[in-house]
Amino acid sequence: MVIAPALLLAVIVGGVRAEPDSAAFLLVAAEGGDRTGPDLGNWRVNTGSDEQVTASLHASNKLITGGGALGYSPVLTLACRPDGEPRWSEWLQLSDAVSASRKITISVIVDGGGKTDESWSVGSRGRTLVRDGDDGIKRLASANRLTLSWRFGLLSGRGEADFELAGLSEAIGQIAASCKTDPP
Repeated sequence: MVIAPALLLAVIVGGVRAEPDSAAFLLVAAEGGDRTGPDLGNWRVNTGSDEQVTASLHASNKLITGGGALGYSPVLTLACRPDGEPRWSEWLQLSDAVSASRKITISVIVDGGGKTDESWSVGSRGRTLVRDGDDGIKRLASANRLTLSWRFGLLSGRGEADFELAGLSEAIGQIAASCKTDPP
């Protein structure tokens, strides 16, 4: 987060005034100040109560639902289980369910290259699409952009999610360190 020079000067001399830049300062102060860790971009890293470490990213586009009245961004999550198998996995969280029950074909495009079709598992209530193993995460390690597309059902049309992957290698490094393992 960047603090405007005028606000920084006001803080140094002790005279913070209620200006738009003051809100930015208060937000930085509430978040604990300057962060010296790696730049994770828009990735959010978490450790769950089961010690699974995840990094999640919202798609840069929105899918329309509810007859066009509502939109949402699918969420891509990369995960590591410190003591579990498979150790690494990735999943796509949707608000709308797919009609498939066990497996679904996801078309994957990395950095605008060729399309690859992959088989992903369908998770709880058809709203989570899962791919286990570290090979999917390996393919993204140096990527800048990821596009995933899938069919919601035979007559339901396709969904597509675009992800800007800035900060991904740092997020993978942080997940691996927290999971006490090597990055894929």
